[in-house]
Amino acid sequence: MIRIDSYEDLTDRIVGWIKDYYWENNIKALVVGVSGGIDSAVVSTLCAKTGLPTYVLTMPLHSKEENTELSDLHAYGLVEKYSNVTLVNVDLSETYDKFMFWIDDTFTSNKLANANTKSRLRMVSLYQVAGSVGGIVVGTGNKVEDYGIGFYTKYGDGGVDIAPIADLYKTEVWELGEYLEVDERICDAIPTDGLWDDGRCDEDQIGASYEQLEEAMEYRRGPAVDILDEYNRKNSHKMNPIPTFKL
Repeated sequence: MIRIDSYEDLTDRIVGWIKDYYWENNIKALVVGVSGGIDSAVVSTLCAKTGLPTYVLTMPLHSKEENTELSDLHAYGLVEKYSNVTLVNVDLSETYDKFMFWIDDTFTSNKLANANTKSRLRMVSLYQVAGSVGGIVVGTGNKVEDYGIGFYTKYGDGGVDIAPIADLYKTEVWELGEYLEVDERICDAIPTDGLWDDGRCDEDQIGASYEQLEEAMEYRRGPAVDILDEYNRKNSHKMNPIPTFKL
């Protein structure tokens, strides 16, 4: 699948799009979370390349050591390369533990709910910083996740103000990352949301690879069509407007 002729041109277009939105809406900063994955690495790099004030947040939360290492690697690299980038580290592990101590004492533990709470705590942190600096939260979701299978946490990593790469397939994000010279360790890392104690990756959770899902989305063919349709159906509540009673 070849939809992009020039990643240099694509970079210029996305950077220009972010800058236009910034100036048209009287924004004072860009705020983006960095997880150690390719999506957030690409988006944070694009934000840095705007030359606008950019706050990059690393938010470890009982994170796997390799994820923390990759997020730190990328974040410190941006600070070193771009003078407009400010690094903010918010360790949310203790906050999460205190909250979950009360939850587990009151309700039956639910692993999916717990994982989503991690994502929502990160969203709260991003918006707290954004509110403090007059900024917006820049989303890091790709086309498959945001508009194909709804593979994100509602009001967690799905809670953003703008979405620069949400019309790019994951393979296109990888290729853009290579063009932007994102560290190859991040480009080669197995995609994971990092929310589960057992370290499961995206493919483990979804049951198909991103390449298979892209083929299903773009051409309606391949082994992942049924998986795409089922995820799209059950996660439609994330992607559709909130149901509202009308008078």
